[in-house]
Amino acid sequence: MQKLSAELEKRLGSAVESMPAFPKSVQRVLELTRDINCRPKDLIEVIEKDPVITIKVLKVVNSAYYSLPNKITSINQAVVYLGVNTLKNLALSFSTIGILPRQNGAGFDIQHYLVSSLVTANVTRSLCAKFAMDVDQNDAYITGLLLDFGKVVFAQFMPDEFNRALKLSEEYNMPLHKAEEAVIGTDHTLVGARLAKRWQFPNSLVNCIAGHHGPEYPTPLAQCLHVADLIAERLGYDSKGKISARGEVEALHVRFGGDLDKVIRELGDTTKIIEEALQFSQAGA
Repeated sequence: MQKLSAELEKRLGSAVESMPAFPKSVQRVLELTRDINCRPKDLIEVIEKDPVITIKVLKVVNSAYYSLPNKITSINQAVVYLGVNTLKNLALSFSTIGILPRQNGAGFDIQHYLVSSLVTANVTRSLCAKFAMDVDQNDAYITGLLLDFGKVVFAQFMPDEFNRALKLSEEYNMPLHKAEEAVIGTDHTLVGARLAKRWQFPNSLVNCIAGHHGPEYPTPLAQCLHVADLIAERLGYDSKGKISARGEVEALHVRFGGDLDKVIRELGDTTKIIEEALQFSQAGA
């Protein structure tokens, strides 16, 4: 990656600082779910204090997607049907959706990006459950969800440059992070990692975001994230970033056996992953 000029450092710092803070209620939810002694009651109490998230969770649980026989009217009831992990992921997803800008001057498709991020989060969690069982599935989902948030920062605060990078990537079939380096002087992995650090996520997650385009994937979570990126692209949800075939071979070589199609088959019915992502994105809008 190119050395950053003082002017670019200043612009990136200003952009990251201008992004909304991550909701304290969801930070508390994440803290609770990392505690093996966490009680569902504790989680419910935190979510119930956030009326926006509460309304959106109830919207999802009462949707046709779950087709429950009776209307759910409280978070306490919702956790019975959804489980703690799904409830936590809903809260995290809705908070992330709330931070996304409705419009941007770069012509970046925020709705497609959102669904892509939710798909990547679900795929990352599923990959870790099958291929890296020592990785916390909560961390897998969070990192997959926030993986490409640096693109949102570029779209919002460097729209002209990011638009040129998008066009360069499309015209020359170039990985987007390479086009960003050429046009902006850095890529979305750096600014995304800085934002995740500002939001006080663990260094292990920050490092995965910073290095998710390689060339090395030193941890099981990093490997699962890269393969999730490839699978999301294969499913049609790549959040406007092309990935090189060389990276695919490297990431799949040991842990995943070198066959992306086989890995996808082992995930089962991927339409469910997409349907859930679409449902979450619509409820969070």
